[in-house]
Amino acid sequence: MDLVAACRAFVNVSERGSFTVGAAAARMAQSVASRRIAALERHLGERVLERSSRPAALTPFGRDVLPLATQLVRLADRLEQEAEAARHAPLRLAVPDTCPTGSLARFIAEAHGHGLRLDPRPASPAERTELLRSRQVRAALLALPPAEATWTVPLGLAVADDPGGGPIYLDTLRPGRTDRDRRPRRVWLQSEDDVPHIRDGLTRLRDAVGLRPAQLAVARSVAAATAHVLSHGDALLCSPAQAGELRLHWRPLGELDPGLARGFSLVVADEADADATLVRQVCGGGIARCLGATEHAEAA
Repeated sequence: MDLVAACRAFVNVSERGSFTVGAAAARMAQSVASRRIAALERHLGERVLERSSRPAALTPFGRDVLPLATQLVRLADRLEQEAEAARHAPLRLAVPDTCPTGSLARFIAEAHGHGLRLDPRPASPAERTELLRSRQVRAALLALPPAEATWTVPLGLAVADDPGGGPIYLDTLRPGRTDRDRRPRRVWLQSEDDVPHIRDGLTRLRDAVGLRPAQLAVARSVAAATAHVLSHGDALLCSPAQAGELRLHWRPLGELDPGLARGFSLVVADEADADATLVRQVCGGGIARCLGATEHAEAA
């Protein structure tokens, strides 16, 4: 017996006092409604409706069980509504907050072509990890050392004035004797690069070339860091693509070139999630463009 369908017939007939009207409200034939209510009575072991009366009246037992039957029908309807919404809900994906809006929009459009509806959530590396762990997103682009990553993004220094050809060396920012009363030039890290495999190597290099601790700092925002680059002659650690967007001049960092890079891999919360794994399989090009990656390597 279909308990929900039987309760639906019972609730609609009891509310309207008529098998004919109640069956129509439940979108079933009167004969079907009658059979389902009879099956419910056999299942529960008592009659729920008096069939001899006009209109159809509840028995004392029917009055007792009607509230629960009504609740069961409403819960079943809600389940169907929630399931329908879940089927059409976009896939939440945590992405770096350095992804340009235009590239992100094209990535979403590319995913549409594969039948995927994406809802990107820009966040810092630590926030993306937590969003994935707590399953607030179904997948996330996590920051990893380049050797462990699927996509790599080269990093260097972006400055306001064209430094000419060749890399920029960090030791050129070391204050001289005549700079004691002058604010030293700084290298600004973005939150995306405030991760051990990038920050720690830069910190060691800072100390090795004799820079002051304050000369390597994490910016509150890209806009604030770029303002310091433009007004104080500082440098921003970033990718070539981001430097182009900010209209800055990018060069590799001499002491760490090559090898200084961001690394990313797409990690899904549940490998059984077909849509999340499909993003990893078919949207590599769009992800690479969002990240500013120079190339895309398939994950092993």
